[in-house]
Amino acid sequence: MTVHRKQQIDTFQRLEEFLGYIRAILGRSEGTVRQYRYDLVLFFRFLIADDRKLQPEDEAWSLIDISIVDDSFLRSLQLSDLYSYITWLATTRKTSPATRARRTSSLRTFFDYLTTKAHVLEENIALNLELPKQIKRLPRYLSLDESRELLQAASDEDSRLSTRDYCILTLFLNCGMRLSELCGINLSDWRENTLVVLGKGGKERTIYLNGACIAAIRDYLPDRIKPIPSDRDAMFISRLGKRITDRAVQNIIKKYIRQAGLDPQRYSTHKLRHTAATLMYQYGEVDIRSLQAILGHSTVATTEIYTHIDNRSLHDAVEQNPLNLERNRPCQMVDDE
Repeated sequence: MTVHRKQQIDTFQRLEEFLGYIRAILGRSEGTVRQYRYDLVLFFRFLIADDRKLQPEDEAWSLIDISIVDDSFLRSLQLSDLYSYITWLATTRKTSPATRARRTSSLRTFFDYLTTKAHVLEENIALNLELPKQIKRLPRYLSLDESRELLQAASDEDSRLSTRDYCILTLFLNCGMRLSELCGINLSDWRENTLVVLGKGGKERTIYLNGACIAAIRDYLPDRIKPIPSDRDAMFISRLGKRITDRAVQNIIKKYIRQAGLDPQRYSTHKLRHTAATLMYQYGEVDIRSLQAILGHSTVATTEIYTHIDNRSLHDAVEQNPLNLERNRPCQMVDDE
């Protein structure tokens, strides 16, 4: 099958209109647009598939033509079709609650668009589609000693790229920035002790740099590979002279996690963000509102998870129970009258 033919069966008019809407009007990032596309293509292939035992890993799955989806098809859908899909994700695909919640959210956004913006539907069938209940887990993070070992692994590396890699790790562990934010940093975004990054939803925020970050950037810039003209402003450059990609940074982090004797299956670039937040909360005595601003969370509820991971403060609180403080007080004997 030709690439052009493959692109034709991978989409339909209303899907492209929707993706254009969230990109241009809602200002969603290209990564978010790709996620919506994947989620919705998966949903419509599930609906059209003759054999529900087919999996996206199967070659026949990619041949399912969703270009047949038109307004009539969309109007024929019912809430039960959406629940069948969510059930399939849970039982056949074995997807996690978090993944099912994201794909459910994609459906809700798409059908809301069809109802309120495109006016294809008179009634939003996804309006009452509940998000799957998620298990709230505490974030996984590196300890202070493990963080030091990770930085040391990069420091010990003897290569032209070692100062770049050390700088990347330093920014992750000190600033708690997202992977996309780090890859998107430009030289023009750096103002000695601040960086301006582009976060979720196209929101800019200023990150204040400590001495370790400033020193790491200064050490790296003389070793920075000469970039191609189109990427001349990118701070982090790959071996090929291009702006470093998300995948390349992920591979770099895995490399040093292994060298530090840590498990690359347990830790990732996002875990380094958790680590920075945890260290700031545990050792920096930063208040929750300040931590929210540093991390770029839209609501403080997202940040509050870090208030539950400081075991030392929990232990201290138990130790300060007044009943515990009286444990050594001698019992007073009461004389019989």
